[in-house]
Amino acid sequence: MRKRAGIMAILTAVLLIFTGISVYGLPLAAPDQAERAVVTPEDADEWIRILLGDHPEELEEQWKLTDQMKLAATMSGGMKGIADSLAALGTIETIGSAYQGEVQGFQAFFIPCVFSAASVDLILVTDQGAVAGLTTGPYTNAPENEEQAEGFETIELAIPVPALNGELPGTLTLPEGEGPFPAVVLVHGSGPNDRDETLMNLKPFRDLAEGLAREGIAVYRYDKRTYVYGAQMADDIQATLMDETVEDAAMAVQILAQQEKIDPSRIFVLGHSLGGNAVPAIDQALKDREVSACGYILLAVSPRPLEDLLRQQYDYLYSLMPDVTQEQQEEKDALFRELDRLQDLDSLADDDMIAGAFAPYWKWLSDYDVLHRAEEMEKPCLLLQGEEDYQVTMEDFGIWQEALKDKANWQLISYPGLTHLFTAGEKTEGPNAYLRTEKVDDKVIRDITTFIKQ
Repeated sequence: MRKRAGIMAILTAVLLIFTGISVYGLPLAAPDQAERAVVTPEDADEWIRILLGDHPEELEEQWKLTDQMKLAATMSGGMKGIADSLAALGTIETIGSAYQGEVQGFQAFFIPCVFSAASVDLILVTDQGAVAGLTTGPYTNAPENEEQAEGFETIELAIPVPALNGELPGTLTLPEGEGPFPAVVLVHGSGPNDRDETLMNLKPFRDLAEGLAREGIAVYRYDKRTYVYGAQMADDIQATLMDETVEDAAMAVQILAQQEKIDPSRIFVLGHSLGGNAVPAIDQALKDREVSACGYILLAVSPRPLEDLLRQQYDYLYSLMPDVTQEQQEEKDALFRELDRLQDLDSLADDDMIAGAFAPYWKWLSDYDVLHRAEEMEKPCLLLQGEEDYQVTMEDFGIWQEALKDKANWQLISYPGLTHLFTAGEKTEGPNAYLRTEKVDDKVIRDITTFIKQ
């Protein structure tokens, strides 16, 4: 069970920090069989209604929770504390009917909820009937904007994944016309992202695809390997960023180059957040492939070690709390003690897990100096940064500016008023900035377009 928990643990650690999603609990151990299980949509409906009702504490005594979910609840002030954390969404107005689905190979129930400040799906992840996690997702009843279908066409296009005997579903967005068009491959940030890099009602990769397509640039985006094969990958202790991101991005370039309307000599790779950190490794991997990229775009990328970034992000998120309870302080201290173990990587066994990832993942990152690797890149590169980003900050941008100031192939731009997802917001809002329905700012689309067409 411990291995299965690996990918789900990434949801609580890395994804929380890089995208702002709130997730509680991991599937680790089966609870007392005398407690009620969540096995049907009707069970999920009742569970959520109790959570959002007057007595959420009833969930602790009457319903099955995994051991780690129980611990997460305790450290969050009980189920009432978890319910209180949803106050950022406003007061509940409508609770829709649950429907069953899957999250990384685990059974999940999606409950569309309308709050006064935002509409979201509350997602219950279960393991053998026990509630193992709670997260938020895009509101599934949100109407699509039909105007988005104008100015481009879409084609379903999958990436083969031989290591898992499968494939990653994806979408190629093509401009109107005959082509051949320049094209961009989009590479996700941390966590199990879908092809749109969906967060609440935000879909930044879809915004980029449709915005760039209207400017005459084709865009390919695909579901991330940890999104499609999360449960299977949880068994792979040796997995690194190469397996999670780099190999599939390099393959995506090859697949894209074979498409009829694509100019194979004008393919770019765009990486967001941790996907941007992977760009130098993708560049190196493409040197051994038939088709390489002609340039790179990096969005909200930190040159600092991931564990240092996690500490800063946790500090900032806790600083936004008006009052930090003793339980919350203990939770933070426990997180920092876990990160302290990364200071002595040689002492870790391969199956030791830190912040949701096994030791080989961290050891690979420790040997991967993204700043030095970026300095060695020769292709044209564009690095963009939102000035209201609390996850990758202007401090990171300043490090890039100093390191790359003499590199003629690098162009750096920052944007006032934009967040980690390049939507409008303020740093002091923290994750609440992601609750609104926003789109990637037009200035970002224009600057990427200019870079590619140069």
